Amino acid sequence: MTYLQLSAVFLAVAATGGLVAALVARRGPHAGALAATALTLLALTAVFDTVMIATGLFHYSPAHLVGVHIGLAPLEDFAYPVAAVLLLPAVWTALRARRSRRGTSAAATAAATEREERA
Repeated sequence: MTYLQLSAVFLAVAATGGLVAALVARRGPHAGALAATALTLLALTAVFDTVMIATGLFHYSPAHLVGVHIGLAPLEDFAYPVAAVLLLPAVWTALRARRSRRGTSAAATAAATEREERA
């Protein structure tokens, strides 16, 4: 399996998870925030992967790479920040929606208990 194939599987899982989480939450993250996050993470990945590869902390087998590099970082390395941009905001939104529903449910339960105590 090449790094590109592994990255494609990882991105597919992240995109599917992000889509499901956004559908469950019934709203998605703001597109501008996603774009700014993606640009920042991609730039940081290019810089820090280049530094880590240049210092010899790790290397990739050229036989498993597409051959396109940004700095010293292979193209396949950029799949992980893209996956984070796809999945993490959607999960955050879904968890906030779940907390809101739970908070509403707890408030309704407390109001019902209060009414019963008065009766």
